[in-house]
Amino acid sequence: MAVTDNQPTYAPKAQSAARAPGLTKRDWSLMILVVALVALAPILLNPFPTDSSLAQFNAGYPDLMQRFVIFGIFAVGFNILFGLTGYLSFGHAAFLGAGSFAGVWMFKLLGMNVLFAIVASVAVAGVFALIVGYVSLRRSGIYFSILTLAFAQMSFALAYSVLTPITGGETGLQLSKSDPRIFGEQVAADGNLPVTTLFGLDMRDSLIVDAGAWEFVFNAGYYVCAVALIIAFYVSIRIFRSPFGMMLRAVKSNQQRLNYTGLNPKPYMLATFVISGMYAGLAGGLMVSMDPLAGAERMQWTASGEVVLMTILGGAGTLIGPVLGAGLIKYFENIFSKINKGVLETWFSVFPDGLSDVLVTIVYPFVGKGWHLTLGIMFMLVVIFLPGGLVQGVQKAATVFRRDRNAPPVEGPAAERRAQAEDK
Repeated sequence: MAVTDNQPTYAPKAQSAARAPGLTKRDWSLMILVVALVALAPILLNPFPTDSSLAQFNAGYPDLMQRFVIFGIFAVGFNILFGLTGYLSFGHAAFLGAGSFAGVWMFKLLGMNVLFAIVASVAVAGVFALIVGYVSLRRSGIYFSILTLAFAQMSFALAYSVLTPITGGETGLQLSKSDPRIFGEQVAADGNLPVTTLFGLDMRDSLIVDAGAWEFVFNAGYYVCAVALIIAFYVSIRIFRSPFGMMLRAVKSNQQRLNYTGLNPKPYMLATFVISGMYAGLAGGLMVSMDPLAGAERMQWTASGEVVLMTILGGAGTLIGPVLGAGLIKYFENIFSKINKGVLETWFSVFPDGLSDVLVTIVYPFVGKGWHLTLGIMFMLVVIFLPGGLVQGVQKAATVFRRDRNAPPVEGPAAERRAQAEDK
């Protein structure tokens, strides 16, 4: 009789637990925002007319947009490990490079369909991450970070010299007309190397739309990468909201206390490391799908440090933060770095000659080849004043224009607690 009386009490909790892994209204809002941003990126990233002097700040061309979404995938995967568990890996570039090499080999052996490369890249990166994670996760904290860095540097050294027949060494792994390509042509009809496709859709195909003084380019390869980003972002939301994600947060909060409960966090950590590595492999596969060339430099520690900067700048532990951080850094790298002394002299030509020369001298170290200095200053300011990254900055700015100053944030720990309460 007592069991019968208790059943109604526990039934709602069971239903609540079943709903917990799903997406909340806020998650769907965030998902719709990401879909809208990537779909309209060719328009949003071209705010200035083509013949305008400010057109050099436009970023709506295919190569750069592809980099935005590819490195966004890389950062989202890294955030699953670092943002949820607090484990800082300095070796994720190794999985990016392994995925790139696997993708090019698929183009050489099977055919130019990017699906071959993407599947192989994810699989190879996952197996490699399983090996590296099994060894590295025997330690935590700074020792874990050093181990991952050591694996990445060893991978770079092997790819650069010892494994030259597999990786191409210093020149990188490239396609050749003598490659077998079982399911595709060895040489294109025009006598050149065949191009990458997705079931016949050329990744280089673009639709150019002229709208007055503006020119918008809608590239097939970009939208293939964009679909991959949307899927990867959706999977990351499900991981964040799942019981598996709650276990990872427990690891970050207090792993020693979790061990006292009798739960072994190692399998969860290893699974997270492998998932994060597969995201990096996906990014590497998409890179070579857009440009079928893989080099050992993708495994260097600087590439691993770059994804760390992306995640922290955007907001570690948030969902959309790493995507924003990746876009910001790639924009600086490809747009801001092109501002040379001649451009500055044109800008400041409205001032008297003496003042113009002084302004050019002051600003020049922060642009062009010195764009890393500006990025470093920005990184320090974010860490000091916005520990939550760009997402926190957007939320603070939004409160200024929001009537309800006490409205809950869209992302962050407070938003997650509110979402869990809504599910219950």
